[in-house]
Amino acid sequence: MTTVRIPAGWPATEEEARAVQDELRARVVLDEPGPPPGAGHVTGVDVAYDDERDVVVAAAVVLDAATLEVVAEATAVGRISFPYVPGLLAFREIPTVLAALDALSCDPGLVVCDGYGLAHPRRFGLASHLGVLTGLPTIGVAKNPFTFSYDEPDAARGSSSPLFAGTEEVGRALRTRDLVKPVFVSTGHRVTLTTACAHTLALTPAYRLPETTRKADALCRHTLREATAPDEELAARARADRHRS
Repeated sequence: MTTVRIPAGWPATEEEARAVQDELRARVVLDEPGPPPGAGHVTGVDVAYDDERDVVVAAAVVLDAATLEVVAEATAVGRISFPYVPGLLAFREIPTVLAALDALSCDPGLVVCDGYGLAHPRRFGLASHLGVLTGLPTIGVAKNPFTFSYDEPDAARGSSSPLFAGTEEVGRALRTRDLVKPVFVSTGHRVTLTTACAHTLALTPAYRLPETTRKADALCRHTLREATAPDEELAARARADRHRS
């Protein structure tokens, strides 16, 4: 597990963070097809927080894209680097996610974020932000449509419908299981939306959410419990001492 410090010069205000978004958003590449599904590596990243202790944990889990077997994994723990502000959540997560990716022992290939890319109020969610900073192809697969609108896709797995911000298509609602609520896919960087949806289907052979997300979520939750366990043990001992007295 890597310990992360908040980078020097990291945005401290909403105004500074939005200025960074404006600068980096211009570097997003949307006209590359991206790696083909089922080839090479595909990596899930996810984060978990303990706001009371000011701790954030990130996990990166690399899968073989053909077999979905785990190839490598890494975690990082640090301090929360930005307050909670809707639309600026990436600034809370990016330093630890970057550290987890840097700690991997192999090339991550395509990176799948549990969140948004282009489907973001400022068209620059975590997947886009991470892609621009690393140069890696990235996509976002979210559990809900955020503020965007869509028509229900047909009931069968593989059905999809556009995700709209007004009249602009920013992603797709994609059915990964028959008759189960869709996930919401958007491109992050260096991947087309069609390729992003194909990867999402390849990563969901048995469950609604991609295997990348499921494994990264489990790892970061486990790591958060480990990272905060000493505090919990101290608190438990203090409670026991108070009870004895």
